[in-house]
Amino acid sequence: MYRVYNSVRLNVLLLRPDPGNERFGLGPFFRVEPLGLEYIAAALLARGHSPAIVDLRFRRVSSWVKRTRPRLVGISCMHALEYDRVLETAREVRRAAPDAFIVVGGHAAAAFPGPLEKSEIDAVCVDDGEETVPALADAIEKGRPVSGVPALRRKFSEGWTSTAPLADRTDLDAVPLAARSLVERDRRRYHCLLFRPVWLVETARGCPYRCNFCSVWQLYGRSFRERSIGAVVDDLASVGENVFIADDLFWNHPDRSLALARALKERGVKKRWLLVQTRTDLVCRRPDLLEAWRPLAKDFDVFFGLEAASDEGLAGVVKDTGVWASIEAANIARSFGYGVTGNFLVDPDWDEARFRELWDFVAEHGFQRAGYTILTPLPGTELFQRLAPVLEGQPWFKYDMHHVLWEPRLGPRRFFELYAETWRRSILNTRGEKKLSDWMRQVSVADVPYITRVLLRTQRMMRAEAYLKEHHASVPVIAHEYPSEAAPAS
Repeated sequence: MYRVYNSVRLNVLLLRPDPGNERFGLGPFFRVEPLGLEYIAAALLARGHSPAIVDLRFRRVSSWVKRTRPRLVGISCMHALEYDRVLETAREVRRAAPDAFIVVGGHAAAAFPGPLEKSEIDAVCVDDGEETVPALADAIEKGRPVSGVPALRRKFSEGWTSTAPLADRTDLDAVPLAARSLVERDRRRYHCLLFRPVWLVETARGCPYRCNFCSVWQLYGRSFRERSIGAVVDDLASVGENVFIADDLFWNHPDRSLALARALKERGVKKRWLLVQTRTDLVCRRPDLLEAWRPLAKDFDVFFGLEAASDEGLAGVVKDTGVWASIEAANIARSFGYGVTGNFLVDPDWDEARFRELWDFVAEHGFQRAGYTILTPLPGTELFQRLAPVLEGQPWFKYDMHHVLWEPRLGPRRFFELYAETWRRSILNTRGEKKLSDWMRQVSVADVPYITRVLLRTQRMMRAEAYLKEHHASVPVIAHEYPSEAAPAS
C-alpha cells in the first residue's frame, strides 16, 4: 500500500475530455463517471499530492486551471475517437498553464499512443496510471528526471522514446478505493439507460479471450486481474443504489464470483439496479452464477457481446463460440429474471441478405434491446494493422463505431438505409412498438425531461441521411436537429 503523507506536495489536475462525438450510438444512454481518474486521484492522495478531477463534458478547462494552478495535468483518452479532442484540450491547458507538465493516459492512449506524440503533450502513459502518474508527480515535485518514471512515452528534443516498463502488472488491491468524492458535484449527471444517478465499479481488469475487433486483451496480453473479495464488497457497499460494473468480463472465475456473491449477501449489500457485461458461453456453462447473483438487485441487466447472427459471422471476429450460446444464454438469463441487452456488429462488406439474416435472428429470439455498431478496426488491434492501408487518412472522429471507414459493398446510400432500418427495429424507435409514452411510464416524473432528451438524440440513428451527411466529411458535421442533453439540476 502507499504511504500516506500529512502535507500537500503537488497540485495535479485530472481531466476527462468531452469526446465531441455522441451524435450516433448509445452514448446519450451511458454517461458514467471517470473511474480511472478516480483511482489515479486516490493513489495521488495517498502519496500526499492534491488532485482535482474535472469532467469537461460539463465544465470548462480554463477556469479549473486557474483555480487549481497545477504543476501536473493528466488528460484521459479512453477511445480513439477522442485523439483530436485530447490534443485540443492539451493546447488549451498549455495556453492557461505554460509550465505545467501534460501527460495523457487511458485505454486508447496506451493501446496506440502515436497520434498523441505531438508538441502539445509531454508524455503518454502506456500502462496502468495508478502506478505511473503518482511516480511522475513524485519526480516533478522532487525535480528528478522524468526518464526514470516507468511506462511512459516521453518527449525529448530528439524525439519520442519509451521509458522502462512497469516491473509487473499492477496489483489492483494496491490501489485505494476510488476518490469518488472528487466528482460528487456531478453525480446526478451520471446515468445509464433509465437509471440515475449511477455509480461505476470495477472488480476486475482485462480479458483472456481474443476477439479480433477488441483491443483490451491485446493491451493487457490476455491477462485478467481481480480485486480481492473484501475490497469489492467495501466498494459496492460504499456506492449508491444504481451500479454499472465496468469489468470487460464479469463472472470469469466462477468460484470467486460465487464467493463474492455470498460475501455481499452476508454484508447486506443489495442494489436497486445492477448492470454487468459477460460472455454468452460462460453463462451457458455456469447458470448457477446467475442464480446466485440475481437476489443482489431489484433490477439486474446483463450485457452480452452478441456480435453476429451466424456461426460464420462469429468465426470472422474470432469470438470462439457459436450462435447457439447467444440463444441459450439469453434464455437462461431471462429465466432468472435478468434483463438481456447486447450488441451486434454490422460489417460494411455485408450484402442485403446479411442484414435480413440479422433482422430475422433478432425478431425470432427477442433481441430488440440490442444495439448495433459498425465493425471498426480500433487502433491497437490486429484488425487495425491488417487494414492500415485502407484506413489511411480517415479522421479519428469516425472511429466511434457508427461511421464507415471504407466504401461499403452496397455503396454508402444503400448500406446506411439498411443500417438505419436495423436501428428502427430496436426498442429505441419511438415510432415503433415502444412509444415515447411507454418510456415515460418507466421513469419518475422528475426524470421525464432527461429521458425525453436522451431518446430524441437517438432518433437520428434511424435516418440514413444523418449518416450520409458525415460519410465523406473530414471534420465532424455538428447536427442541431435535437436539443443537446444539458445536465439536469441536482
